[in-house]
Amino acid sequence: MQKSDDAAGYYTLGEKLVDPKAPTGPIEQRWTTRKFENRLVNPANRRKLDIIIVGTGLAGGAAAATLGEAGYNVKSFCYQDSPRRAHSIAAQGGINASKNYKSDGDSDYRLFYDTIKGGDFRSRESNVYRLAEVSTNIIDQCVAQGVPFAREYGGLLDNRSFGGVLVSRTFYARGQTGQQLLLGAYQAMERQVAAGTVEQFTRHEMLDLIVVDGRARGIVARDMVSGAIETHLADVVVLATGGYGNVFYLSTNAMGSNVMAAWRAHRKGAYMANPCYTQIHPTCIPVTGAHQSKLTLMSESLRNDGRVWVPKNAADCDKDPRDIPEQDRDYFLERLYPSYGNLVTRDIASRAAKYMCDEGRGVGPQVEEKQADGSVKMMRRGVYLDLADAINRLGKDKIEEKYDNLLDMYERITGENPYEVPMRIYPAVHYVMGGLWVDYELQTNITGLFCAGEANFSDHGANRLGASALMQGLADGYFVLPQTVANYLADGPFDKLDESHPAVQEVLTSVKQRVDRLMNVNGARSVESIHKELGQIMWEYCGMERTKEGLTKAIGLIRELKKEFWTNVKVLGSPDSVNQDLEKANRVADFIELGELMCIDALNRRESCGGHFRAESQTEDGEALRHDEEFAYVAAWEWSGEDGAPVLHKEDLIYTATEMKARSYK
Repeated sequence: MQKSDDAAGYYTLGEKLVDPKAPTGPIEQRWTTRKFENRLVNPANRRKLDIIIVGTGLAGGAAAATLGEAGYNVKSFCYQDSPRRAHSIAAQGGINASKNYKSDGDSDYRLFYDTIKGGDFRSRESNVYRLAEVSTNIIDQCVAQGVPFAREYGGLLDNRSFGGVLVSRTFYARGQTGQQLLLGAYQAMERQVAAGTVEQFTRHEMLDLIVVDGRARGIVARDMVSGAIETHLADVVVLATGGYGNVFYLSTNAMGSNVMAAWRAHRKGAYMANPCYTQIHPTCIPVTGAHQSKLTLMSESLRNDGRVWVPKNAADCDKDPRDIPEQDRDYFLERLYPSYGNLVTRDIASRAAKYMCDEGRGVGPQVEEKQADGSVKMMRRGVYLDLADAINRLGKDKIEEKYDNLLDMYERITGENPYEVPMRIYPAVHYVMGGLWVDYELQTNITGLFCAGEANFSDHGANRLGASALMQGLADGYFVLPQTVANYLADGPFDKLDESHPAVQEVLTSVKQRVDRLMNVNGARSVESIHKELGQIMWEYCGMERTKEGLTKAIGLIRELKKEFWTNVKVLGSPDSVNQDLEKANRVADFIELGELMCIDALNRRESCGGHFRAESQTEDGEALRHDEEFAYVAAWEWSGEDGAPVLHKEDLIYTATEMKARSYK
């Protein structure tokens, strides 16, 4: 029972939410039983059924390939000029699977437990166990596709460790695992394009969801080349559109990554779950100044061999790190968390780095940092990630073999040779654990609308373990959606829709009116400047540390910024041609609304768990302090109109195969 409610007045409380598809029985049998119970679709009937999949990353690409091969008519949409430019390509370090190749005690249950624990006991048991269970199939699938995973001398697949675990279960392809896995899914999908089961729409951006008689039946999309606004109809819609980290402006996400597809579905009635759960990645190249619009990730895999440290004395922060003797270095992760050391979870490593810099022991150039009172302070925001010990122990050739493309990228960006000088890293916004609410079968509360990968909330709780994003995307796309979408389509064929249907025309008209409204504001501010201001608000008040006072202030500032956007933004160009300014304006409008909901969600949850750290809720030694008796639930938010307060539906988290414990990596 929730006792505290800092967000009182900002929302209304709705009915309790229960997953109607939640399985029962022994956890290791739930997915197998569900697959057997699911209904099947006659192969002849599959040719009569249409599926729209928005997004071509690992989840979307894998789903399109698998459902196309099953014989359904699939329409695949992406805003990039090629499906292989999806942001999954940027993943570096690896993909988890419980194959226990290292014979170090791994199992499906251990992967399940590590993931539940890593998410600070804020994710669903059944979904997470299914993820662990199918993980081994993913590796077999990708090897069969020719994905060039790293191998040991004898030819067997190699593994390395990631944060939050004590086993080696991460399969990798140097520092470009996402690229190789995406190419595997892309080639499988292109095979179906050639076979005629998948129709591909590149440079098309979804602007709204078509819902007819309570069912998702299609999308409205803009041809980003011609500017034409089109309707596309189907029997089921799948959103696999990634995360919303760019609400912070500066993040490791691709510049085009956005929340629009998910948010437009939210405005149509789909619940947005746990939006405040965002992940700060500890190993990014630090900010160097106000000119930046993008941050660069350095894979967590570097923490396998790199040691993280800062000078013990603030006076040494100006020195060349090679001139600082060993006794004057503070290997703070090894000191604070001796069991896991440099491989603690991302949220813990990130906060520890922040605290070192807050103490005045950060390294690198000084950058301006806005304070809560509006003043500006010069701060050093960086810590060292040092490979020297590993190079001495293993040799430069071995380190180069594992990480060469990552270290080359670092040198190109910073001008420093990481083989000779310790790398500088600092936390940055990376992944989001929040997303559209889905049931066990990945269907949202809108009938016929499914959501997969990072776009849904289902598997990671309050913090994602490293190398689990690729695992979830491919699990959803290759193994879960083909089963659950088929179960839904077994009720088909459905009545065919025509573009002239009043519900379809209503959505089409509203999209055109929104575009006209954006083009006609004709104010004085650029879209970019408003997005940047939103990002500063979000990072300062809803970033690595949140407080009641800061979140309340942020909500007010975001509401003011929303008024500023709709009265003073200037969108350049014409709507009936290529117009990147219009594309960005559409996305930023949604980011503003999402940002407000994120702050309300964070304000309501007066506890610290995973990546959500409320300063009011911490242990004596500064660790996250959960309040399970109040907050062991999924927060599923319902849209209630432009001027209405969001409605909160709570889905209780119930554990039968494990128990909630205080998370410790010491």
